[in-house]
Amino acid sequence: MDSSLGQKYNRAMAEKNNEADCPLLGDSTAMRDLRNMIARVAATDSTVLVLGESGTGKELVARTLHAWSPRGGQPYVAINCGAIPGELMESELFGHERGAFTGATAARKGRFELAGRGTLFLDEIAEMSPALQVKLLRVLQERSFERVGSSSAVRAEARIVAATHRDLERHVEQGSFREDLYYRLNVFPIRVPPLRERGEDILLLAEQTLKRLSDAGMGGIRLDPAVRHALLEYAWPGNVRELQNLVERLVILHAGGTVGLDDLPAKMCAGLPSMPAPAEPDDGLNELMRLVADPGPALPPEGIDLKAYLEGIERSLIEQALAAHDYVIAHAANRLGLRRTTLVEKIRKLGISVMRAAGAVHEA
Repeated sequence: MDSSLGQKYNRAMAEKNNEADCPLLGDSTAMRDLRNMIARVAATDSTVLVLGESGTGKELVARTLHAWSPRGGQPYVAINCGAIPGELMESELFGHERGAFTGATAARKGRFELAGRGTLFLDEIAEMSPALQVKLLRVLQERSFERVGSSSAVRAEARIVAATHRDLERHVEQGSFREDLYYRLNVFPIRVPPLRERGEDILLLAEQTLKRLSDAGMGGIRLDPAVRHALLEYAWPGNVRELQNLVERLVILHAGGTVGLDDLPAKMCAGLPSMPAPAEPDDGLNELMRLVADPGPALPPEGIDLKAYLEGIERSLIEQALAAHDYVIAHAANRLGLRRTTLVEKIRKLGISVMRAAGAVHEA
């Protein structure tokens, strides 16, 4: 890394470590790694492909990358490739001259020109039509383009950041996305982790949303401990966007109150372990009677490998629970009184096979 690039990287890293300046909140390893990758590539001019499920914050990643880069003082321009009709997309990207087509009463700059030496964010790149893919590939190769209706070349100096929630490699195999364009875009891929992989970040994001809504004058709510547990256990198919929408809905409905499990959508409570029943009063006689009736396993005279013995019991119970619930982890975890994530970790640690005749184990 040369000295100038190193200085840019160090500045980006300094900004990354200032939590007040970083919109990508989270203390999980996944988010720390994400911020580190953004800081590294921000110091370069490399093309970036942001991958991740819907609602994970791919545009936030693009904006952060732009802000941390030497181009941060230049324009940031975004366009959703799936939101604009194909016949208008070329003009949106490259601009047009007056009279280039019906309705073109004046010359107009496209997004490439508007971005200048800043950053152009191409969201939902997989939705771009094949014809536009060819034109975009040419721009990336030649670093120039022509307005619609013009033969004069315009220099393309913006840094390209593209994003998609789709599997681009599969689209390439199916022929709906050009392979050469894919490799032009996939110089530096960044995967945004889904919310279900971010652990305690879920509660941090919920609190951040509550503060934002409170500052906006919508009021506040308190989350019951059982609700916090439910938030951590839920799979969040809609990711951060789903969490923010849920919190806003709860604030609207229960401002000033405490939110309990009954206030959450039923789907969020479906796989939660049952709360243990209150212990019955016991004067010690009942416990003594249980010990007499069931003294437990006897210690062999030759001794025992206690660790292996306990692991064997644990393995047996987990395998029984999985088989009894058709290998649905959430249901098996409920049967064992464990969190779903805890059971997954035990399965991995013990090397338990999670395959069955009909296929792999269900995570739901």
